[in-house]
Order: sequence, then C-alpha cells, then structure tokens
Amino acid sequence: MSSDPKIITVDKKNIADYPDCICFINARHPAHPQKINWLQKRFSEGLRIKLAYVPGQKKAAGFIEYVPGENAWRAVSAKGYLFIHCLYVYPNKNKNKGLGSMLLSECIKEARQKSMNGVAVIAGNGAFMAGTELFYKNGFSLLETDGQGNDLLLHKLKDEPLPVINDWKTELTKYKGLHIVYSKQCPWVARMVKEVTDSKTAKQLNIQITELQTPAEAQHAPSLNTVFNLIYNGKLLSDRYISLTRFNNILKKEKLI
Repeated sequence: MSSDPKIITVDKKNIADYPDCICFINARHPAHPQKINWLQKRFSEGLRIKLAYVPGQKKAAGFIEYVPGENAWRAVSAKGYLFIHCLYVYPNKNKNKGLGSMLLSECIKEARQKSMNGVAVIAGNGAFMAGTELFYKNGFSLLETDGQGNDLLLHKLKDEPLPVINDWKTELTKYKGLHIVYSKQCPWVARMVKEVTDSKTAKQLNIQITELQTPAEAQHAPSLNTVFNLIYNGKLLSDRYISLTRFNNILKKEKLI
C-alpha cells in the first residue's frame, strides 16, 4: 500500500462521491446543496477541483479550486491564464507536508498542457486567504496589490499580456446606503447572508443584498475578493466572510445600530 498522498479530480460526474470537497460542511447541512448547485453550473465554465488524500485519513487533507481566467470569480482580468479561487490544507496536522505545493503543481501542469500563459491567484495573509509564502515558494511573483491586504500573484509560463486587477474602487463608489454583495461560491457566506436577511436588522436598515450570479458580474464587483462584501456609502467595511456577531459589531462601530 502506497504511503504517498493521492490526488482526485472532482467533476460533475463524481462530485456525489466526494461530499467533503464542500468547505468542511456536512453533507446534511442545508448550505451543502447550495454549493453543489453553484459548482454544477461552474463545471461547464471549466472549473476544476482537486482533492489530496493522505493514507489513513478518511477526509480530504487538501483542496484546490481553479478555473480559466475569463471565468474567474474575482475582480480581475486574466484571460489566457488559469485562475485559482481557493487552496487549503486542513487540519493543522496535514500542513507543512508538501500537500499545498502538490496541489499547485497539478494546476501549473494543467496550464502547461493546455498551452496557457500561466497561473494567477489572489492571496494574502488574512483569514480565509491562502498565504503568499506558499505561492512564492512555488515560483509565483507579485503583480499588484489592492491596498486591502490582497495580492495578485502570477506563475508565468509565457510572455503574454499580464493579468490585472480591475477597477473595483470605482465600482465601490456606486453603492449608496448599506449593501451586502456576495456570491454562493462560499457556503458559509450563503448561510450568513440568509441569517442577515431574516433578521430584524435587515428590515430596520433597509439592507440591499445583491448576489453575483455570473463571472462577468464578479469581475466587475465592488471589491477584489468577491465572495462577500459589506458596504456602506461607498466604503468597504469587510471583504471577508464574517459571522453574524461580527456583522453586528461592525454596524455598531459605524453607528448604524
């Protein structure tokens, strides 16, 4: 029996066999089928998921999700590149064992096989972000930063026009009042948004909630990280997933409640 990690490619045909590819959420949780439905639409746009399994562990120890750049769900222009949405290794006992590098190499190998220009990713060192160190170690370099702790990194394979961060700051100024702009890419966010929608606070403050439903909408979102945005009068209050408690604390800080 091999002691080497095993890489599994998940697609629309076998996703039912690998329920743990949905962000640590139990398959019986109501948020789980929401992400399944989102993925089924994205597979037709070229989205790929690969899981790393360690011998002796039932659940996946590592995960990578990527897509052709023209269908990226971030405020970037990256046509001709593969774009990584998400990469993680979990739990801590599986970290520092090369699993992240192994998953990255799978993505880079596919970019080479398809004669693409390279692989791009948004990374940072905040919560729910893949750290920059892993990417630098695997041949990525910094292209741009957005001033919010998010970096656009690139593993270049060809000398072609580079990916760029789109002008999300101009988009941000268009939002007046209190807004949540999100996508169902993250089931944790979808669950939190439903909790907010059902709350008295939503009705009292007339929170406007917008779901991004296509890659084009995401690429013209009011922040670089399009999974979740909390906005008040053109000010980005959060561009990361937050709990309902954190949501209320932010509103108190802004003197909205």
